Amino acid sequence: MLPIDRSHLYDGGELAGLECVGEKVVIPGPAGDLEGLTACPDKEIRGAVAVILHPHPLYGGTLHNKVVHYLSRTCNLLGIPSLRFNFRGVGESAGSYDDGRGETEDCLAVLDWVQQRRPGFDIWLAGFSFGAYVAYRAVQRHPRITRLLTVAPPVNLFDFQQMPPPECPWTLIQGEQDELVPAASVQHWVAGLPVNPVTLLLPADHFFHGQLNTLQTALLQSLQDEVAQMHYTGTSPCAESRIS
Repeated sequence: MLPIDRSHLYDGGELAGLECVGEKVVIPGPAGDLEGLTACPDKEIRGAVAVILHPHPLYGGTLHNKVVHYLSRTCNLLGIPSLRFNFRGVGESAGSYDDGRGETEDCLAVLDWVQQRRPGFDIWLAGFSFGAYVAYRAVQRHPRITRLLTVAPPVNLFDFQQMPPPECPWTLIQGEQDELVPAASVQHWVAGLPVNPVTLLLPADHFFHGQLNTLQTALLQSLQDEVAQMHYTGTSPCAESRIS
C-alpha cells in the first residue's frame, strides 16, 4: 500500500470551477465500459492526440485529478486534443482494481479506440504517479505512441526494472520535494537506463501543491520546439467529432 495519509489523497477537489470543458465518452474495455472525458483545443493543428492516465485508484485517483487536468490543458495549449479516462472500478468504469495489470489492458483498449477515430494520427501517452507506471507498461505495446510523458513515476513502489525503456521520445517530470517518490530514487533509476529522457526537475511535492502553473510552463517550454514541427493541414476532426 502507498504511504499516503488521508489528508493527501488524489482527490481533485482543487479543480472546482476549473474543469476542462469536454465531452463524456464511453469506451469498451476488457472488463467493461470505461468512462472518459475529451478536451479539445480551440484549433487542432498537430495531427496527434494525447491519452492521459490518472494516479492510484485506491487513493482517490480519477480522471479529475488536478495534475491530470493540467497535463490535458497543456496538450490543448499545444494544439493537441486529449482524452482522460477512469481505470476499471473508478467512477463509472466497470471492473475492479488490478494492481496495474488490468489497468494496462484498459489503456491499450483506449489507445485502440483513439486510433480507430484518428487513423494515422500520432498518440502521446502521459501518466501521473500510478498512471505513469501504467503508461510505462503500455508504451512498448502500441505502435502509434510517439511520445511518453511520465510525472512522478513511482519507481520505489512498483517494479519498473523488468520493463524495457521506451523507444519513443520521453519526457520525465519529477518534484524535487516529492515525499512519496523521492527524486533521488527516480534519478538513480534513470541513471541505469540505456536511454536518457528529457528530465524536468521542479520545486514541487508529489501532489504539485502550488506548482501546477510551474508544471504547465515547464512542459510548454520543453515541448514547443518539437510541436512547432508538427503540422496538420486537414479539416479539424476535433471540432467535428470531439474525438468520439
